Amino acid sequence: MTSLAPLTADDRDDWLTLWRGYLQFYEEDLAQTQTELTFVRLTDSTYPIHGALARDDSGAAVGLVHWLTHPATWSEGPYCYMEDLFVSPDVRGSGIGAALVEHVRAWAQRAGCSKVYWLTQRDNDTARRLYDRVARHSGFVQYEIDLSGSGAGAS
Repeated sequence: MTSLAPLTADDRDDWLTLWRGYLQFYEEDLAQTQTELTFVRLTDSTYPIHGALARDDSGAAVGLVHWLTHPATWSEGPYCYMEDLFVSPDVRGSGIGAALVEHVRAWAQRAGCSKVYWLTQRDNDTARRLYDRVARHSGFVQYEIDLSGSGAGAS
């Protein structure tokens, strides 16, 4: 039976292994200082970003999810943005991803959010099969402007 629980400072090593897998999947190379800052934020109850880990029967961490809320112009309640979701490749398809999404959905409902939404890459077929089962595709296309001074859209 998979168990899900909020991230704590004691989860650092397990979280880090999953986080590195997530970054590798998306071919991202974040500075170690950013990774450390992310974990501190996720485990600081006063910071508005939340995280949870999924563990298998043996207690091994097999998935992570991070989310945050923000005010919205189209609803009275806030929106919940699921920013990161990752399941270890060796247990994909076992229901852990769906359990993580449901964890965020239930949390958002308790928090009075109007909706939960997220992004994924167009060719992330494995994740999209799950997302097509648990949610409705909005039809929107995402654009971004990189404000770090490098990347598409920067002047």
